[in-house]
Amino acid sequence: MVSRVIPVDPFDLVVFGGTGDLARRKILPALYQRFCAGQVPDDAQIIGAARSDLNDDGYRKLAADALVEFGKADDPGAADVHAFLARLRYVQLDARGDAGWPELRDLLPEDRVRAFYLSVAPSLFGDLAERIRGHGLATDQARVVVEKPFGHDLASARALNRSLADHFDESQIYRIDHYLGKETVQNLMAIRFGNLLFEPLWNSRYVDHIQITVAETVGVGGRGEYYDRAGAMRDMVQNHMMQLLCLIAMEPPARFQPDEVRDEKLKVIRALKDVGLQDVVRGQYAAFARDGADHPSYRDAVGDAASTTESYVAIKAEIENWRWIGTPFYLRTGKRLMARSSVIEVVFKDTPYSIFGADAGDNANVLSIRLQPNEGITLEVTIKEPGPGGMRLINVPLDMSFSTALGEREPVPDAYERLIMDVIRGNQTLFMRGDEVEAAWAWTDPIIDGWEDRGDRPEPYDGDSAGPTAAEKLIANDGRVWRAIRP
Repeated sequence: MVSRVIPVDPFDLVVFGGTGDLARRKILPALYQRFCAGQVPDDAQIIGAARSDLNDDGYRKLAADALVEFGKADDPGAADVHAFLARLRYVQLDARGDAGWPELRDLLPEDRVRAFYLSVAPSLFGDLAERIRGHGLATDQARVVVEKPFGHDLASARALNRSLADHFDESQIYRIDHYLGKETVQNLMAIRFGNLLFEPLWNSRYVDHIQITVAETVGVGGRGEYYDRAGAMRDMVQNHMMQLLCLIAMEPPARFQPDEVRDEKLKVIRALKDVGLQDVVRGQYAAFARDGADHPSYRDAVGDAASTTESYVAIKAEIENWRWIGTPFYLRTGKRLMARSSVIEVVFKDTPYSIFGADAGDNANVLSIRLQPNEGITLEVTIKEPGPGGMRLINVPLDMSFSTALGEREPVPDAYERLIMDVIRGNQTLFMRGDEVEAAWAWTDPIIDGWEDRGDRPEPYDGDSAGPTAAEKLIANDGRVWRAIRP
């Protein structure tokens, strides 16, 4: 089975911060992959813009090295690499001054889509937006792409949104969250709204609870300085996990159109009940050994022996609407856990009455939607345990791995490949709207303020574990247990 490639019209993409880590690791490799797939027209331009003193050839050399380093090209001298690099240009400019802007303007034709990717610190978003507008680059076909973090709290998110709105219409602003570009995250909507089998059961009458887990085996790595200011709540819950919660809980939009999808996600966020501190657990990983190697604690990794930043958080969330009232959503995410796993698990209620008697055992159906690393869906159903001796019930999985079920096909595009092409097409379905970002912060901020005002310290947990023991108590208080974290 071969995926269908949808061509795009000619475009120009300007990458501010074009020599930076994100451009080298993700943006340039993604564009190269789309070029190889035939989605970058012959007259498209990809323009790097940064402070570095480079010319076109120097930038092409940087890009070629990035393609090799990050596994997208084996041979920097290959014909397709050469052809891709020929589309690259470079402009040295000042984000807070006027140097280089006339040269950039001279490179851009007037009559086609132009996208400005702000692969820079959020503190530069306003300056760049002002200069893009001031130098006459913001045409009706212009789009501006900004990376998270979309603020540090509600106040900063509002200020950031205002700085962009001063120069661009909301329809031109693309707040990119790479999580939403993952194939399996988008499959949540297909599973929800493409299968009549599930829709009648997708409510509090039949669903006991839902667990959303995003577990990582890695530590903070080279992101220590940023992460220690953010923590798991700001880095993962406010954006990635909030989006998963919205997609699994939202009402069906009337049509699969960007604003109609985003309207329904916003309704979920606004229906979230305020969370008390009794329903929040914070953790911080300790030092541990794995595979014969010693791994530092969180505090050692960030270089602060007194850090109170959480590397793990678990939350009991509730949605106050007709569909979900009474059905809790348990969210957990953390670093240095026992396995890498992103999964949504819908745990259905027990049958109202068992005709087989107490000795047969209690069994509930569970729908597991695995987002990574082994993408697929598992539905646990109840059957009789084989053998004599009466009726004993067990759960067995109906397991569908996407890679197995879909057979041989082209590699699934990276999230950045999909999202960048959506920017060029003008499709905002997988991008967050300004009011959606602010609503998420409005729910998140009181939780953070609560533990800061109380002076809470995160509970240490063993690296290579499932997280702090308090998280087990959080869900056990409701008579439930966490599902196992599996790779």
